[in-house]
Formats: sequence, structure tokens, C-alpha cells
Amino acid sequence: MPIEIVEKEHIGYLNIISAKEDHTDELRSKLDEAQRLGNEFKSKAVITFNTTIGPKRVDTTVWSVTEKYVQLKNNVHIPIKSLIDIDF
Repeated sequence: MPIEIVEKEHIGYLNIISAKEDHTDELRSKLDEAQRLGNEFKSKAVITFNTTIGPKRVDTTVWSVTEKYVQLKNNVHIPIKSLIDIDF
């Protein structure tokens, strides 16, 4: 079953939960690359994250990455512990 794509404006309405497995360490370099692509080239990344109603994905520009969150445009934050995958 394909993972539903959501608009970044709708992320705030979702109950985001931690992924079944913590992918933080393996995704750290991808997060840094996604931030660089977003800031330097305005390129988007596809971020897959976990919610109470199953995995969702968003196609968006990564503005910044902190210790615990991925920040998107309009002050939208996704907890890094909820991430399942990132693709460019």
C-alpha cells in the first residue's frame, strides 16, 4: 500500500509519533544534505515520517536541522525520531 502524501501545511494536524526504529544516526548525513540542497539550490526532499494513523510523506524544502527537529517552511517541525526515510 503506498504511503499517503500530505501537504506541509497539514502536518500540524497530524499526531506525529516516533518511528518503530530510531533512524536518527543513519539519516543524519541525509538530513544535512537535504538542508544544503534546500538552502543552496531550493531543491526539495521527500520526507517519510510516522503518525498515529500510519506513515506519511511530504515533498518539501528542508530549511534547517536541529538536534531534535527538521524545520520546514512556515515554522513546521518534524521530530527526527519520527523519521523513516529521506529521499532527494
